[in-house]
Amino acid sequence: MVDDALPRQRTDATTPPRLRRGDRVALVSPAGRPPEEQLARGVALLESWGLVPVAASNLAGAHHRADYLAGSDADRAADLTAAWLDPEVAAVFCVRGGYGSMRILDLLDFGLLRTALPKLLLGSSDVTALHQAWHHELAVATLFSPMIATGDLLDDPVATARLHDALFGEPGVRALSTPATEVLSPGTVEGTLVGGNLSLLAASVGAPEFRPPVGAIGLLEDVTEEPYRLDNLLLQLRRAGWFEGLVGLALGSWVECGDPTEVTALLQEYADPLGVPVLSEVGFGHCAAAWSVPLGVRGRLVADPASPRLEVCLPL
Repeated sequence: MVDDALPRQRTDATTPPRLRRGDRVALVSPAGRPPEEQLARGVALLESWGLVPVAASNLAGAHHRADYLAGSDADRAADLTAAWLDPEVAAVFCVRGGYGSMRILDLLDFGLLRTALPKLLLGSSDVTALHQAWHHELAVATLFSPMIATGDLLDDPVATARLHDALFGEPGVRALSTPATEVLSPGTVEGTLVGGNLSLLAASVGAPEFRPPVGAIGLLEDVTEEPYRLDNLLLQLRRAGWFEGLVGLALGSWVECGDPTEVTALLQEYADPLGVPVLSEVGFGHCAAAWSVPLGVRGRLVADPASPRLEVCLPL
């Protein structure tokens, strides 16, 4: 669906310039090290889109202790900083998640990063930590999307096509939903899109970037967390005030999180007291055919059983 129902100019963060064929894009590893074969496939994909990938110095680095980190925190922070400050780079692709993005936040000089022209930051899962910081510190819109050195993108033609559309498609409104999208609480609202991975958001409790702005639509998803763990993570958010001020809630995928019926019942339990429109199974996160969702900009949540959807303006 593409129409003009949601004006592009109604944004709460600076929208970076759109990508064009021939643009140089930086590849960084803020968390884990990318598998060599998947990284090569990701580079080839970007090149097929007419982009010029530029690998960060520490893209496939190794940490002295932890094999789940792509080099030291200082090296990963330096790579991200260099990519963001490079005036010839039009976008920064985080090549994979895993764990580690939050470890570099305190090493970033946001005053220095604010001197750079805005550009697009892409990634999901563990990269939620960077999305939060970019919105709070830089007020720049970002894209919550499957990452280029992961099977979630490379082995999923629909997710790949949706990311391409989010970058190069016809400008307009997209209606994000799946056949399983369900209304947990009805209503229609507009607000700034915020959030991402539930585990990462809960881990940021107490950080300056934790609380969403008043009037936001929250997005939540996760993977490989048992229902009792999801319960605990949602409780952390609720007790820390993350849900306060939200005007709506869009729930994504819960892959390998136990019995889907039990997960839905749990989400309903947390949705009911909010008194705002809530949708489940919107189709972003670690699921097949994942949508790429802009964050930091306005969207519309339509929790109508006849046509449930999250409307967003793309491409960024």
